[in-house]
Amino acid sequence: MQKSNNRLTELLNIHHPIVSAPMALAAGGALAGAVSRAGGFGLIGGGYGDPAWLEEQFITAQGERIGVGFITWALKKSPSLLTDVLKHKPAAVMLSFGDPRPFVDEIRDAGALLICQCQNTDHVWDAIDVGADIIIAQGSEAGGHGAARGTMSFVPEAADLLAEHAPQSVLLAAGGIADGRGLAAARMLGADGVLMGTRFWASREALVHENHHLAIIEANGDETIRTTIPDIARQLDWPRGLTARVRHNTFVRRWQGREKELKQNLSEEVIKYAKAFAAGDIENTGVWFGEAAGLIEDIESAGDIVMKIATEAEKVMR
Repeated sequence: MQKSNNRLTELLNIHHPIVSAPMALAAGGALAGAVSRAGGFGLIGGGYGDPAWLEEQFITAQGERIGVGFITWALKKSPSLLTDVLKHKPAAVMLSFGDPRPFVDEIRDAGALLICQCQNTDHVWDAIDVGADIIIAQGSEAGGHGAARGTMSFVPEAADLLAEHAPQSVLLAAGGIADGRGLAAARMLGADGVLMGTRFWASREALVHENHHLAIIEANGDETIRTTIPDIARQLDWPRGLTARVRHNTFVRRWQGREKELKQNLSEEVIKYAKAFAAGDIENTGVWFGEAAGLIEDIESAGDIVMKIATEAEKVMR
């Protein structure tokens, strides 16, 4: 298949304008490496900071040209994580959910590209201010953490801002994109490519329990919800305005509207949540996928996903 030449593929030296999201706990080295091997660009999920795990994942990536993504407010608590990761020479570092400024100089000094994920226009202005190489407009449809903007309107608004104030920055669309139609639509909205989480969460290389994979195959886009409940159960103090999109299951329904009570029972509920997650219990823990679940019918290899989406997008855009 021919290389898709645009600003993103030229900047990252890849064949297809497809980037896999750095999903905490799910996006390890095998997934990132497989996406890059297929001509996209893979990101390891830095999550909340586990140096030994990150070291292992860079080894698992088998020398593929990949990047890494961090939850910025968590990285601020352990900045040495960035220093350690940069020793592996990632091609790019993605920052999301916090002020990127404290880390920009170190990333640039290491020769890595800076990616900033944004959930509203204030975040886009921050990314413009630090001269981000790649800016992601993430819509609320996305799985995992995000905010309130919808992809359809946020992406072209961000594209217009960049065209006027930072034409050198490349734009990615994220949120609800899982096939070639989504990639083609993102291009029409002004993005240079896409960042996809849920579609790659549903891949063989993702570090996801088999039961959770079965759940996404059976789900449609109506079966997710934005909530703070999984973060309360994991004792994670996420910034206000950022919620998690997860499967709307028994666990969420049990505590919805009873968040204060959940906080009062954490000594017991934290243990229950962790045990259920480890066991692959899809009803009593967080199951982390987005509205694109309704577009996913099977669990494929990440490489096949990249090629299928690229081929379909090419046909649609013709």
